[in-house]
Amino acid sequence: MGQASSQAAGAEHSAAKPIGMLVAAVGVVYGDIGTSPLYTLKEVFSGAYGVPVNHDGVLGILALIFWSLIWVVSIKYMMFVLRADNQGEGGIMALTALARRAAAGHPKLRTLLVVCGLIGAALFYGDSMITPAISVLSAIEGLGLAFDGIDHWVVPLSLIVLVALFLIQSHGTARIGILFGPIMVTWFVVLGALGVYGIMQHPEVLQAMNPVWGVRFFVVHPGMGVAILGAVVLALTGAEALYADMGHFGRKPIARAWFILVLPALVLNYFGQGALLLGDPEAARNPFYLLAPSWALIPLVGLSTLATVIASQAVISGAFSLTRQAIQLGYIPRMHIRHTSSAEQGQIYIGAVNWALMVGVILLVLGFESSGALASAYGVAVTGTMLMTTILVSAVMLLLWKWPPVLAVPVLLGFLLVDGLYFAANVPKIVQGGAFPVIAGIALFVLMTTWKRGKQLLVERMDEGGLPLPIFISSIAVQPPHRVQGTAVFLTARPDAVPHALLHNLLHNQVLHEQVVLLTVVYEDIPRVPTTRRFEVESHGQGFFRVILHFGFIDEPDVPQALKLCHLDDLDFSPMRTTYFLSRETVIASKLEGMARWREGLFAFMLKNANGNLRFFNLPLNRVIELGTQVEM
Repeated sequence: MGQASSQAAGAEHSAAKPIGMLVAAVGVVYGDIGTSPLYTLKEVFSGAYGVPVNHDGVLGILALIFWSLIWVVSIKYMMFVLRADNQGEGGIMALTALARRAAAGHPKLRTLLVVCGLIGAALFYGDSMITPAISVLSAIEGLGLAFDGIDHWVVPLSLIVLVALFLIQSHGTARIGILFGPIMVTWFVVLGALGVYGIMQHPEVLQAMNPVWGVRFFVVHPGMGVAILGAVVLALTGAEALYADMGHFGRKPIARAWFILVLPALVLNYFGQGALLLGDPEAARNPFYLLAPSWALIPLVGLSTLATVIASQAVISGAFSLTRQAIQLGYIPRMHIRHTSSAEQGQIYIGAVNWALMVGVILLVLGFESSGALASAYGVAVTGTMLMTTILVSAVMLLLWKWPPVLAVPVLLGFLLVDGLYFAANVPKIVQGGAFPVIAGIALFVLMTTWKRGKQLLVERMDEGGLPLPIFISSIAVQPPHRVQGTAVFLTARPDAVPHALLHNLLHNQVLHEQVVLLTVVYEDIPRVPTTRRFEVESHGQGFFRVILHFGFIDEPDVPQALKLCHLDDLDFSPMRTTYFLSRETVIASKLEGMARWREGLFAFMLKNANGNLRFFNLPLNRVIELGTQVEM
């Protein structure tokens, strides 16, 4: 009886988990693209593009939005891009790693793909600041329809909402997903219901599902056709964020949520707004809110505000994932990363990224003051990232997956054509306010490439004076120095050479400990490493040991705790007998061949402020000795 109950409970849990993951994915991943109906048609028919609010104009725009959602999101991202995961992780940096592997035999192509990936990553950070600002502003602006004279409160209220969002990030995306998931499901149900309400008034709007209306719009308005894509793309913002968030929930919950709930709700709402415009062209000033009955306006503003908070969450959590991947690939200095879930690899919190994004968002809200003004800056970053993603996934499909070119090339050319048109349509926005994400992207690109190149040069300079470990141990046997009691642990990333901290300690203190441990930490692509596989130990004689510690992506890299598992007679890691030696490099800019002097200075500043090993590995403060060394770049 008890066993049967246990099995039933387990079956119920296994059935409930996918539903819970789907709801949480809706809450975290789809906030960005899910709130696009708030401002997309409002921007299209604002007058800046000159689109006529008539039968052909409305159906033409709806056809472009509908087929863009189908081609870009449903086909490109759901069916192709989301399959390009790197050990479960998504996002452009994970895709860049796959592309590098695919082009391993083509050095020039590999370099080009890495540059594309860095450009896309840098632009994604710009998008991560604009999305929260425009989403929350567009929601709060709905209050102006319900209350007169409240416009001057839009910016302060938006700032309060946004600051509160960034303050709760440290609780983790799993908890936020549980909190926001049901709200976001309600949001999409309301979107669909409003859409059905509007469509019932003018069912002829459903003709826009015919792609001919989109083609006709381009034919009738040849000059406006490409330019209007700069506004239509607002319906696609969030596609890249959902790919970056894939590591939080996995591909299947994200894809299921899209086809079951998100896509139908978005299509219904856009068509409902279009039906409203067919009956009342004056509603173009805010078709989303005017689609609702007057009694539902204030509750809808409240629900919209909550939904835009979730929209901001999508890109913030995506930025966390992107940063973690960039750190692993060596393009960003080490930061303190906190895992907020024991079940999912991607659910993390990075304080430095969180606060930097918050400052950028506040400056954007204060600078632009309205969603309409921000819309002029929106699109450059997201379309640039989408184009880079297409280039990278093309390399993965052709070189890594070995798909037949006769099948893959036509599809990839279709992706490149659409993404290229969207990017070209947004280029003019650079002089209309879109320079902000471009400038931010350029700055981040310089920082990432400087850090990567600087670390390579640092290793090269350190190798020039490196001493092979076997030669050093042989010299110790010939001329043994004074040995003192205890165990000395030297952290090093190079298993075949003597750490500089060890050489400096021997040079200045003229002693060696009885046990000398050269410690290397390795990260595995699994959540947890069993204690039985935590460490490897190799003895080199003369009291020297090589220890390799293995950690999973959920494991906290607690080095002292892990070393307690090394039960060997010759090694004693008791706290009062163990001293940890760290090496801290100080970079000095010089005229040596390498980088420009200003980049060397920038790298030196980044290295000085990077998160150190002491905190990252949870080393005891009173048992750590740092030995510095100067390296000329």
